[in-house]
Amino acid sequence: MPKVIVLRKANITKFESKSSRAKGIAFHPKRPWILVSLHSSTIQLWDYRMGTLIDRFEEHDGPVRGIDFHKTQPLFVSGGDDYKIKVWSYQSRRCLFTLNGHLDYVRTVFFHHELPWILSSSDDQTIRIWNWQNRSLICTMTGHNHYTMCAQFHPKDDLIVSASLDQSVRVWDISGLRKKHSAPTSMTFEDQMARANSNQADMFGNTDAVVKFVLEGHDRGVNWVAFHPTLPLIVSSGDDRLVKLWRMSETKAWEVDTCRGHFQNSSACLFHPHQDLILSVGEDKTIRVWDLNKRTSVQTFKRENDRFWVIAAHPEINLFAAGHDNGVMVFKLERERPASANYQNQLFYITKDKFIRSYDFSKNVESPAILSLRKFGSPWTPPRTLSYNPAERAVLVTSPVDGGSYQLIHLPRDASGAIEPTDFKKGQGNSAIFVARNRFAVFSHSSQQVDIKDLTNSTTKTIKPPSGTADIFFGGTGCILLVTATSVVLYDIQQKKQLAELAVAGVKYVVWSSDGLYAALLSKHNVTIVTKSLEQVSTLHETIRIKSAAWDDAGVLLYSTLNHIKYTLLNGDNGIVRTLDQTVYLVRVKARSVYCLDRASKPRVLDVDPTEYRFKLALVKRNYEEMLQIIKTSSLVGQSIISYLQKKGYPEIALQFVQDPQTRFELAIECGNLDVAVEMAKQLDRPKLWTRLGTEALAHGNHTIVEMTYQKLRQFDKLSFLYLTTGDGEKLARMAKIAEHRGDFQSRFQNALYMGDVEGRVQMLQELDLYPLAYATAKAAGLEDECRTMLEASGLTEDQISLPTMGKPLNPPKPIVDTHKANWPVKAASHSFFEKALLGEVGAVDDDIPQTSNGFDHLEGVQDDEAVTRDGQLGEEEDEEAAGWDMGDDINVEVESDFVNVDSADAGAGSSEADLWARNSPIAADHAAAGSFETAMQLLNRQVGAVNFAPLKPRFLEIFQASKTYLPATPGLPPLVNYVRRNVEEIDSRKLLPIIPRDLESIATADLQEGYSAMRSNKLDDGLKTFKRILHSLLVNAVSSQQDVGEAKKIITTAAEYATAMALELERRALPTEGEDNVKRSLELSAYFTIPKLEVAHRQLALMAAMKLAFTNKNYSSALSFANRMLANGGSAKLLDQAKKIKSQCERSPQDKIDIEFDQFAEFDVCAASHTPIYGGSPSVACPFDGAKYHSGFKGQVCKVCEVCEIGAPASGIRLFAA
Repeated sequence: MPKVIVLRKANITKFESKSSRAKGIAFHPKRPWILVSLHSSTIQLWDYRMGTLIDRFEEHDGPVRGIDFHKTQPLFVSGGDDYKIKVWSYQSRRCLFTLNGHLDYVRTVFFHHELPWILSSSDDQTIRIWNWQNRSLICTMTGHNHYTMCAQFHPKDDLIVSASLDQSVRVWDISGLRKKHSAPTSMTFEDQMARANSNQADMFGNTDAVVKFVLEGHDRGVNWVAFHPTLPLIVSSGDDRLVKLWRMSETKAWEVDTCRGHFQNSSACLFHPHQDLILSVGEDKTIRVWDLNKRTSVQTFKRENDRFWVIAAHPEINLFAAGHDNGVMVFKLERERPASANYQNQLFYITKDKFIRSYDFSKNVESPAILSLRKFGSPWTPPRTLSYNPAERAVLVTSPVDGGSYQLIHLPRDASGAIEPTDFKKGQGNSAIFVARNRFAVFSHSSQQVDIKDLTNSTTKTIKPPSGTADIFFGGTGCILLVTATSVVLYDIQQKKQLAELAVAGVKYVVWSSDGLYAALLSKHNVTIVTKSLEQVSTLHETIRIKSAAWDDAGVLLYSTLNHIKYTLLNGDNGIVRTLDQTVYLVRVKARSVYCLDRASKPRVLDVDPTEYRFKLALVKRNYEEMLQIIKTSSLVGQSIISYLQKKGYPEIALQFVQDPQTRFELAIECGNLDVAVEMAKQLDRPKLWTRLGTEALAHGNHTIVEMTYQKLRQFDKLSFLYLTTGDGEKLARMAKIAEHRGDFQSRFQNALYMGDVEGRVQMLQELDLYPLAYATAKAAGLEDECRTMLEASGLTEDQISLPTMGKPLNPPKPIVDTHKANWPVKAASHSFFEKALLGEVGAVDDDIPQTSNGFDHLEGVQDDEAVTRDGQLGEEEDEEAAGWDMGDDINVEVESDFVNVDSADAGAGSSEADLWARNSPIAADHAAAGSFETAMQLLNRQVGAVNFAPLKPRFLEIFQASKTYLPATPGLPPLVNYVRRNVEEIDSRKLLPIIPRDLESIATADLQEGYSAMRSNKLDDGLKTFKRILHSLLVNAVSSQQDVGEAKKIITTAAEYATAMALELERRALPTEGEDNVKRSLELSAYFTIPKLEVAHRQLALMAAMKLAFTNKNYSSALSFANRMLANGGSAKLLDQAKKIKSQCERSPQDKIDIEFDQFAEFDVCAASHTPIYGGSPSVACPFDGAKYHSGFKGQVCKVCEVCEIGAPASGIRLFAA
């Protein structure tokens, strides 16, 4: 008996729908669609790739049994129990017409592959051919004497095969019908005689379609019949439970053999389109696969409760569909992923005919067959995986046959042909991978254990993996990855311990980067990128199935779905590289070539354009030279890249890609490029754009552009006010004349008011007949002649008029300095390297660092400007740029490495003392005091890798404000500035330095004690803020001697240790009390709380808390170790008494109830981000400022302790003392 496999466990089901009984199925030849006709009268259109219902069609009355897609047109045909055949358009989603003629149920309907014909079979015992273009019946074939269950066209010849419950299969010749209904052609004499003498006319004298063969052999009714796609073979299945194979020639047809195995009626059958297999389904709830040559059963798939009624094959790809009592399922017979492994420039893979071949990436050459695996596993089941050992030139091959098996084979040195292996080792197991040059791991699903074997196939070690482990993968040297349904575990084989675990569901494949630092975990719809220590870096979701992945040399992951090659960066940014015409499996990415294997196990090289992801990678790494090169040499355009640059905060770069005026305007406004914005606004000339440009220009102090926008918008009132503020009296007078010309009295009055033109105001009020106001205005201004003239004109005397008490006339203020001749001066922020490169200023990057305003708004220049030198050395980019210069021999000059030359060497006229401070000192605090915030940030970036300056804003402002006092001067003049120095006696201008508030002494005596007090009083929230404030204060500070520098660094270390400890305890207190995982994590955090180097009294408090928590949760071993540490430290008698009591109780049973990740005998640091141990020898990085330790996966992120510096950044070290 063949082995029965449950479909769900065989992992071949690609799609399943739930519905009423499915009676008909049809695959679309190109799109991932399947039509399902149901017993409930509904026709469903499914996307089996996405698993979504696209549409439903419901015009039939009763069950729909036949369904078929047209090969090229957007049509499908259906036939049902209402005797009707309907032709539908899936584009317009409606029935186009109905063909009537059958007198009973319509069983099957099929389109002809070339002609506009439809073939139908019916319970009225006839087979009919219809022309769907002119909607007419062109032929009725009679001869069966019972229900005609199925009829199909031959894929190439003018033949039809039919099956009936009269127990016969008939083959019909329809060549006469083709000649009759095709275009007129010259018919030879032989053809005419053959047609005239044809003695095979049916009972009605019809010679269009005549019976060629009648095949009898079934004992019961025949349900289905099908032609072979290329060979002269026919397969049929019937109620006698048999599947019969028939062969035919030009003159006769005969039965070849019978496939026996169904134990209920066989409903349908077909030939495999590409392999020598037959598939059949039956009411015994099975799908059976038969060897066409041996006529033996190969595989049997069984469902629990559903009888199968119909089966269909996709015409192009290896997909099948079967309809059953509760819907339809789309499935594969076998995995199509070729087993492969690559090493350096070689790819080893297994072909479809089960030979091992190699492919040379550098030469693009495929080797002859190296080894034959035809005797390994089953002939119909390809090997599952291939693992390569370069040291021994050996391969491990696994096969899923018979519960899983593996073979260890040494490859011959020369590919002399497909020889059978002679020296091999084999065994049982579902997965097998090399883990070292002389060790491999074998995982058995049934026994749930991993055996580590040597090259003699002897087991050297056995590992019990976590419950539910489904697969194993290579996990780095000496490690393996254990994959369960919901997680991945990194396991150290030598230490026999679990190193890390990550909750990620359904991982099917693992792909390592070439440097071994990152791995991509691939599941059906997700890609999760992790570090080598299994810390998650990023994750993404795809709606289409993910098939494979490979790493680019630059650290970009390319992955393939069913129809695309896509990319993702480590930060999760992703996009499409190219579309695919067929599914491929990526194995290597090199420059512009992607090497892959297709489903036929053939190597293919696909050309790709890496520009987009290389550009994004350069943007993430701030490699502006490469970005500039890409912009100059490629045509990288598109809305996606523009929106990406905008989202990342680089509108000035996006501006280089855009030609559309509207988009260019938006980007120019966003990055403050007013010249481009003006140019685009002139092109578009829309009021809204001029308004926005005016607002932006005003913020930039560019009143020339503001004037132009107001003129364009004809905003005369705003223009007048602008001329008033800039002191442009000439244009203000012109505005008054324009207002007079326009007859706008309101504007005239306003302009006269701005100019102090009392006569003009009086005249305007008289024109408006507002004589009382005109008289009052003239009287207030002392214009007696005007007053008398108005009194005479009105016939009144001065005594008859009573006026209110009036003060002095209003005189508008005059600008002290006229600014209309030039734009308002503002301190411009420095350009990034990229902007300087665009402006042709690359050479000037290192020469000077312009001062910026005192604001904190433009901080990106500090973070992005990687061209600034570190430690006085040129970076790699600058070395490349300077390679063409003949510099001569190096000159050794003693240079202050962190010195920032803000201006020229000499102060020069107009320089303030603040400018001298910035020139005289390499200390960031002195630059902040001078108001040169940007150079202060640049110094901190180089000295300690500072990237996030927002927490330092209060400190910068505090220093800036404390370093100067202001004395009010004469009204109308600015106050006098007095600069406060810390070296008061100094008279040399080159040594003047500012006072820095909150010096080292005040921090040590006040702030540090405040933090200790918070620790003692258990106010950890306040304490954490205090210690972070200490770090920020010392980061921007100055001391008076080298000895004080050492003291400051001690306080920095202390503050960092306390901040880490308090963060650990606060996280523990925030955990819920319920749940085993929460209790475990709480115990771990309390244990880690004892690790930071605190004062003895404070460490005793941490040990006491950890001891009590461990004792309460019956972790007596841990509690005992904490008690011993307390007793060793000494201190308070009360605490020591409690420790002695707990120690005595724990010694009775020194066992832990809950296993926690805390090795009391090992020395380790605590990661300040993940709050997990970093054991000695494990890769780690530190904050350049406070020294807080982190797992290597956190490199590049902002330190959690100081919240300012980049973890692992190259840095020269904090400078606090200027000698």
